[in-house]
Amino acid sequence: MDHVLSTHICIQHRLTSVWLDRIWEAGIPQVEIFCARQHLDYRNKAQVNELGHWFRDSQLKLHSLHMPMYSDDQWGKSSPNATLTLTELSKPKRQEMVDEIKRALEVAEVIPCKFAVQHLGVGGETFDLAKWDAAFTALEELNLFARNRGVEILLENIPNSFSSGERLMGFIEMTHLKNGFCFDTGHAHIMAGIENEWDIMKDRVKSTHVHDNDGKNDNHRFPFMASDGTVNWRKIMNLLRERDGQYPLLLELREVPDIPKAIEAAAEVFRRLEDLEPWNEEDRESR
Repeated sequence: MDHVLSTHICIQHRLTSVWLDRIWEAGIPQVEIFCARQHLDYRNKAQVNELGHWFRDSQLKLHSLHMPMYSDDQWGKSSPNATLTLTELSKPKRQEMVDEIKRALEVAEVIPCKFAVQHLGVGGETFDLAKWDAAFTALEELNLFARNRGVEILLENIPNSFSSGERLMGFIEMTHLKNGFCFDTGHAHIMAGIENEWDIMKDRVKSTHVHDNDGKNDNHRFPFMASDGTVNWRKIMNLLRERDGQYPLLLELREVPDIPKAIEAAAEVFRRLEDLEPWNEEDRESR
């Protein structure tokens, strides 16, 4: 499978060519850039253009952009109004949020990529049909904006009542939108379970977010390297290998103090995942 690393791994640092050089030198050929303004300030044309020049001269490729979750550079801490969500019921507020996401999509004019990953709602949000309609209106506008820049928006399963596999499929069927999915293993693990969510979403999956957790908290742990990680990676790699070539293996990890060389550790995770032997019927019977 193709390997991609999300820059979420260094989200608290300003994204510069130094980080990108380290990713390439670790043997990782593609990245997903997380559009958080303390990291990549997509409003800052100087930073975007500097990275664009670097990518033009580099073999490292940009696979995707992760759309911003907040409009500020403090991970939403500056104000409750900094949160960006397509489910906002107020039309003027929602349009401001759509316009902010468009600013992030404009990065693809400078650094071309295939996909942009978008959340539907925020973590823990409860289902409301009126909010579903609001999300449809917002996404319809964003889809057109993205397509004009050669980008497809992928909807990610996240822990809320809008974004389970079942709800995402229902949203697509109701709206007739053509969006693919980004399948997040960690989020599925704390929702209805990875196998269940995968079975619902797999036909539309075009990218992944791979990370571990304790089954309760969305803490983006390194597979094999977290004492509280509970995902059965041998079993999950069986699922992901079913459709080799349809999507990459994309790690979305959180930097932690006890793994000081995080990028090199991510490269090791790729190797260990690929080395896993297939899960078979004997394994199931032995459990």
